Amino acid sequence: MIADVAVSLSVLAVVVLLSDVTRRLLVRALADTGLSSYAVELVSTFQLCCCTHELKLLSEVGGVPPQLALTLTYVTSVAHGLTFRGAVGNPCAALEHAYRARFSGGCAVRRIACQFAAAVAARAAVPVVWGMGLSGMHDRHKLLGFRCVSAVHATLPEAAAVELMCAFAVQTVITHTQSVEERYRVHAIAAAITTAVYAGGSVTGAVFNPALAFSTQFSCSGNSFLEYCFVYWLGPLLGMMSSVLLFNKITPAFSRKPSPLHLPLRTKKQT
Repeated sequence: MIADVAVSLSVLAVVVLLSDVTRRLLVRALADTGLSSYAVELVSTFQLCCCTHELKLLSEVGGVPPQLALTLTYVTSVAHGLTFRGAVGNPCAALEHAYRARFSGGCAVRRIACQFAAAVAARAAVPVVWGMGLSGMHDRHKLLGFRCVSAVHATLPEAAAVELMCAFAVQTVITHTQSVEERYRVHAIAAAITTAVYAGGSVTGAVFNPALAFSTQFSCSGNSFLEYCFVYWLGPLLGMMSSVLLFNKITPAFSRKPSPLHLPLRTKKQT
């Protein structure tokens, strides 16, 4: 198992390093075209999906202890946060940015298209890497035909509720750490992601990202495409929307101080 973990760590490191180099090169090459943000979104989501595929394989086929799996989840989440260069890597996050007018509607749609394109590319790329037989775990997975089984271990409403709660928790942390310095903020978000994975991983895999789920979960046997959409697309979307609605609309409305009562001028004179 130690050898398998060492190889997977090397794969993760190579993916992050190559993605970061590619991002920097594309930003320079496309600086005057207005396309650099979409290129960064594409590469960053590809990085996220590839790393998650490898971590998922370590957990399901490699049999690593849960503590180690959660530690790797935290470390890779921090790495993503430090290297994404403005990419969001999540369709729900793109829609949230559009709601807050940080992105235009067209920009959000184009970013989401890039995210799903990257998800498809990652799903095609990782079997090529696994097919090289870099570790015994990769060889075992190759012998099984790279098959995977659905991570949904509950009824569909329960599974969707888990994804909703995970997305709600992470979105809430993102919202409430906006003013925190970025190098500290990524650790807070990574801790929230790791906690959500710990809480919901045994039920749904705790993906709470529609593009990432499309890459890592939708090809697995056990559920239909529409069932996966219900759990991994509708659940996170409702979770993000619930957090935004609660902390941007409902909470401010209740915490707003009532305006002071103004007595009529005649009354004031009489008093």
